[in-house]
Amino acid sequence: MGKRLRSQRRGSGSSRYRSAKNRYKVKLRYRSYDDVEKTGVIRGQVTGFMDDPARNAILMKVKYDNHEEGYLIAPEGVCEGDYVELGVQARLAFGNVLPLYRIPEGTAIYNVEKVPGDGGKFIRAPGTAGLVVGKEDNRISIKLPSKRTITVSSESRAQIGVVNGGGLKERPLKKAGTAYYKHKAKSTRLWPRTRGVAMNAYTHPHGGKHHHAGKSTSVARGTPPGRKVGHIASKRTGRKTKG
Repeated sequence: MGKRLRSQRRGSGSSRYRSAKNRYKVKLRYRSYDDVEKTGVIRGQVTGFMDDPARNAILMKVKYDNHEEGYLIAPEGVCEGDYVELGVQARLAFGNVLPLYRIPEGTAIYNVEKVPGDGGKFIRAPGTAGLVVGKEDNRISIKLPSKRTITVSSESRAQIGVVNGGGLKERPLKKAGTAYYKHKAKSTRLWPRTRGVAMNAYTHPHGGKHHHAGKSTSVARGTPPGRKVGHIASKRTGRKTKG
């Protein structure tokens, strides 16, 4: 019997494949949704920026008028010394945090809450932004960067603008050493990745003497973890034919 596949080992949740939370600097979330934000506005000044290993986007440190301090995802175009506003009465400006029912349709947003008060869950990757595409009763429809549309509560909060750091993945790594430190900082521990067809047959379902799978690489959605590799529940594979 061969060793367990990497997908099986990851599924068990061992420390080898678990992200090192102690290396992250801050727990990114909005300030508590209190009466000040629900009825008025609170203002804060950007006092600095932070590059957190937990994420690719740069964070901005904000000092609020009530002397609280916190971190928000910085939008494109923000500078140190700028001001941001949070609350129902906040202006429609880059970096400001408002409930979705106060944001007009067609506005670019990011860091959207899934449930009001959870601190932000959607659209946090560098260079991404969603769009408010519809409003119905107390539900708001949002178009994600993946073109998928979701609906969330109108009380959920979001930031105005586009996440900073766009084009990060377009920059070439140029050498393996750069890729090594990139993945080490993220604590992924899954790099470099070996192709399944380059492994032995007892190590991976695609392995064998020749560098081809030798069988279909499509597997069903409910396939057990030991066999669930390749094209999972694929509608089609291979090159598209012309015409």
